[in-house]
Amino acid sequence: MSGPLAGLNILDFSTLLPGPFATMMLADLGADVLHIEAPNKADVVKDLQPQLESGVSASYAYLQRGKKKQVIDLKSAEGLQQIDELLLEYDIIIEQFRPGIMAKFGLDYDTLHARFPQLIYCSITGYGQTGPLATHAGHDINYLALSGVANSLRRAGERPVASGMQLADIAGGSLHAIIALLAAVIERGTTGFGQHIDISMLDAALALHPLFGPMQLATNETLEPEAAELNGGSFYDYYETKDGRYVAVGTLEIKFQQRLAEVLAIPDWFDVAMPLKKQRVAEAIRAKDFAAWQVILAHEPELCITPVLTFLEAVHQPHAQARGVLAQTQLVSPLRFTKK
Repeated sequence: MSGPLAGLNILDFSTLLPGPFATMMLADLGADVLHIEAPNKADVVKDLQPQLESGVSASYAYLQRGKKKQVIDLKSAEGLQQIDELLLEYDIIIEQFRPGIMAKFGLDYDTLHARFPQLIYCSITGYGQTGPLATHAGHDINYLALSGVANSLRRAGERPVASGMQLADIAGGSLHAIIALLAAVIERGTTGFGQHIDISMLDAALALHPLFGPMQLATNETLEPEAAELNGGSFYDYYETKDGRYVAVGTLEIKFQQRLAEVLAIPDWFDVAMPLKKQRVAEAIRAKDFAAWQVILAHEPELCITPVLTFLEAVHQPHAQARGVLAQTQLVSPLRFTKK
C-alpha cells in the first residue's frame, strides 16, 4: 500500500461498524491493516443483504477493503502464539470488545505493554473502560439516546428520528479513534512509547454538541426542539415541495437572505416576524415541484438552498460525479492529498 500512513502496521480485532470503518480509512491512507477474524463467529454486517458473489455482503466488502485477513482462534494456545508472532511486526492494536474480554486472552494493554512498550492500543467501546455502564452492551441508538443527541433530532411533540446513518458509531467511535491513534503515533515518534487509547462512543457523542451544549451548560436550561435558530425554530429548516419532496433552507447570513427574498418573491422579508417568515418560505417552496426547484437551485450559488436527495441521487448528482466519489460500486475515500 502507498499513502501518507504507509509504514503503520495495525492489528484489527474489531467487528460490526465503528472499528472496521476506522481501520478501513486507515487502510485507505496506506496503513497495513490485518483484520483478525474469529472462526465460527457471526458478524452481522457480513450477513447483511445484498450478498456478493464472494459470499459476503456489499457493506462488509466495503468496510474490509484494503485489509489483509487472518482467521485466528484467540481461545486456543496456537492462536495466541500466532498473535504473539504478529506483535513483532504489528505495533498498533484496535479492538472493540467490552472491557475485560481481551484480558481473558492475555491480550489486554497492561499485559502487552510490559513486553511491547511501543505498542499503541486503541479500545473502542460504547461506554468506555470505566464507569457504571462500562460492561453494558449497546448500539448506536443507545449512545445517541444517552448523549442527548437523539433528543436533539426530533420535532416538538414528536419522537426522535431512527436515523439510517450511525452518528455515534462513526462520528463518535471511528473518527475519534482515528484522531487519537494518529496523535499517539506522533507522540511515539518523540518518546518511543505507545499508550492505551480509551474511546467511549457515549463520551464522543456528548462532544457532538459544540454549539448547543455550551449554551445549555451556561444557562443550566434544556434547549427544547424547535426553540432555536438551528433546530427548527427559524426558517433554517426543511420544506415540502408541491409533489411531496423536500428542500433544505440554510440561508443564515443577511446577504443570502436578501437573495432568498428575491427568489421567493417576499418583498417585506426584513419587516416580518420569524413565524411569518417561515410560513412564507413554506408557501413559496410548496408552489413548485421538486424538479423545478432543482433547476432553479442549480443556478443560485448564493441561496444556501439544496434539494433533499436520496443516497443514490446524491452519489449520482453531477457534482458528486465530478468529484469522483464512486469507483465502480464503492464510495472512494473522501480524504484527498496533493503532492508537488
